[in-house]
Amino acid sequence: MTRPLLITDCDEVLLHMVRHFGEWLDEAHGIDFRPEGGAFETALTHRESGTLVPTPQVWPLLDGFFRTEMDRQTLAPGAGEALERIGQVADIVILTNLQDWCHAGRVAQLDALGIRYRVVCNQGGKGRPVAQLAAEHGSSVTVFVDDLETHHTSVARHAPDVFRLHMIAEPSIAPTIPPAAHAHARIDAWDDAVEWVLARFRGEPIS
Repeated sequence: MTRPLLITDCDEVLLHMVRHFGEWLDEAHGIDFRPEGGAFETALTHRESGTLVPTPQVWPLLDGFFRTEMDRQTLAPGAGEALERIGQVADIVILTNLQDWCHAGRVAQLDALGIRYRVVCNQGGKGRPVAQLAAEHGSSVTVFVDDLETHHTSVARHAPDVFRLHMIAEPSIAPTIPPAAHAHARIDAWDDAVEWVLARFRGEPIS
C-alpha cells in the first residue's frame, strides 16, 4: 500500500535561516536585520546611515547568502528526530522555495545534517507543486508544513484535501507572525508537531 506523504518546507521549518542571514548581513555588509512580522522588504537597514535597504537590493543579498553561506544554517530543535519518526511510516519530500541552481547545495547541506530525503526546488506559490506531488505519490493522506501564510493559502486553493500545518521554528520572529488563516493548525515546535502529523496519518480527527 502507498504510504502517507509529508511535504515540508526547509527554512524556518527544518533549518534556521533568518538568524544566520542576519549574522552574515552584519558581518559582511554592515546591515541590521529586524524581520518583525516576517516582512523582508522593510527589515534591512544600513547601520551607518540608518537608511532602509531598497527592496530591489534585498533579494540579491538573499541570493548571496544561499550561494556562499548555507553551511551556517543549523537544524531547528527536534527536526531531525521528528523526520526520523515520520520517515518510519511515511514518505517525505522537502519542497523549498529556492532557484534551481541551489538544488545541489541544499541537498548537500541537508545531507551533512543527516536529512536525506527527496528535495524539490520551487519558485512561487506551492499549491500546484503540492498537488502534483500528492498525485504523483498517490497517498490518501498528505501533510504540508510551511512557515509562510501565502503558501498555505495556495495549497488550500490547489490541494484542499492536504492537511496544512503552519510552523515557524525561529523563536525570534514566531511571536510577531499570526497563525495562517488557511492552515489547519499552528505549531512552532517539532516535539509537538510530530504528534500532530502522525495523528493525521493515523486518520484521527483534528480536535
